[in-house]
Amino acid sequence: MPNSTDALLQINGLDKRFPGVQALQGVDFTLRRGEIHALMGQNGAGKSTLIKVLTGLYRKDAGEMLLNGQPFEFNSPEEAPKHGISTVYQEVNLIPSLSVAENIYLGRQPKRFGAIDWTDLNRRADEAVRKLDLDIDVTQPVSSYSMAIQQLVAIIRALDIQARILILDEPTSSLDAAETERLFGVLRKLKSQGIGILFVTHFLGQVYEISDTITVLRNGRLVGEKPVEELPRLKLIEMMLGKSVESLNGAAKTNTRACEPGTEKCFLRAEGLARKGAMHPFDLEIRKGEVLGLAGLLGSGRTETARLLFGVDKAQQGKLFINGVPEALNTPRKAIAHHFGLCPEDRKSEGIIEDLTVRENIILALQARSGTFRKLPPKRQTEIVDNYVKKLDIKASSLDQKVGDLSGGNQQKVIIARWLASNPEFLILDEPTRGIDVGAKAEIEKLIVELSRTGMAVLFISSELEEIIACSDRVAVLSDREIVAEISGDDIEEAKIMKIIAHGEKQ
Repeated sequence: MPNSTDALLQINGLDKRFPGVQALQGVDFTLRRGEIHALMGQNGAGKSTLIKVLTGLYRKDAGEMLLNGQPFEFNSPEEAPKHGISTVYQEVNLIPSLSVAENIYLGRQPKRFGAIDWTDLNRRADEAVRKLDLDIDVTQPVSSYSMAIQQLVAIIRALDIQARILILDEPTSSLDAAETERLFGVLRKLKSQGIGILFVTHFLGQVYEISDTITVLRNGRLVGEKPVEELPRLKLIEMMLGKSVESLNGAAKTNTRACEPGTEKCFLRAEGLARKGAMHPFDLEIRKGEVLGLAGLLGSGRTETARLLFGVDKAQQGKLFINGVPEALNTPRKAIAHHFGLCPEDRKSEGIIEDLTVRENIILALQARSGTFRKLPPKRQTEIVDNYVKKLDIKASSLDQKVGDLSGGNQQKVIIARWLASNPEFLILDEPTRGIDVGAKAEIEKLIVELSRTGMAVLFISSELEEIIACSDRVAVLSDREIVAEISGDDIEEAKIMKIIAHGEKQ
């Protein structure tokens, strides 16, 4: 563990407000020389805001920031690298058609007589990659290398400006185990050179493998900072979720309706389904008339599982069976043809179409399945839409009101109505209650249970364990992109789920 007085970066009492939101409040953070410091927290914890304030994208409202003991605040992100702070984001910001050397020195190419000195450029790049024990041809396009190599090239570019602080935002999200280990080897070497590394990730196993210190944020506040050896996994999860296992022991399952064992017919079965960088091979069975909950921390693979089942992402291995018949669902169109529905996690960018009306948004999936040349008559559209607006109690001035003008809860109901209008046999709900008020949450939770009672198979994803427990007949628990356990009946309780996530290994 680096010496506590050897601080590169110190943040004291940091506040950041946005209209109606206190994104950060009184946050302290210290990054030391030769330290890999993990920043942990669920969605909305404040991790991204902290990084954006630190690197000059946002201005702080209050607090103190010190770099090598001196106060600082950047007016733009361009200033941070000039002071030795470099950031490598989850989406690698490289130009695929340019060579490795060109990407490393983009905007800083060595010149001779006013033109780029290609010999010097390639020589410098070759020296830079060899410093991190990479043996690659720097004259080749960066796109010809794996994602892991591209991540390392981005890091090399960041370090070549004499960075003393390296911020890595989800650097392993698209890497497999071997690629991740290669990256970690580089990080250990950088650590030995005295560079401070701020490591943002959702993967618990990786945090304990590579980090020296863990800082946890929750709802914009500091929960605590601990050396990794002093913070057991279960305690870390308790800090992130804001509840202790002891307080949950004996908590009852609130959903008293459970499918009778043996009475349900299997609708969907996945065997060894997987996609590199998204999900390890998993088996999953979803029955008619039940709610199967997916529980796990952010980044555990919940949304990735949904995307594989709906054909948004194409599985690279494994098999999928619908009513016992093997099927290849490699596009959402095929999933819709099999009467699947998906309410995505991000309703703004992937769900609603804000400039279309309530009517147009609801009829979208049904019209897509009917085909371009079989347009539903206006009268039939009105009948269908009016039915679901009443059934879901969607508050809109008219069916022709733009959906972007509705509240978050009503927008969520419009997405659900869209899929219900298509008469699905299988409905995937990914965080359907996120960002909506308490009343709308209760209505949607009640609807989930009611849908399963009609015989529909429902896959329910939520970050809120209380919701999973209230709505689910069975629960698949995920950790680090793997399904590690499946529980049902009286075993569905928060304390047990938290312990499974902390254990992180198949049970």
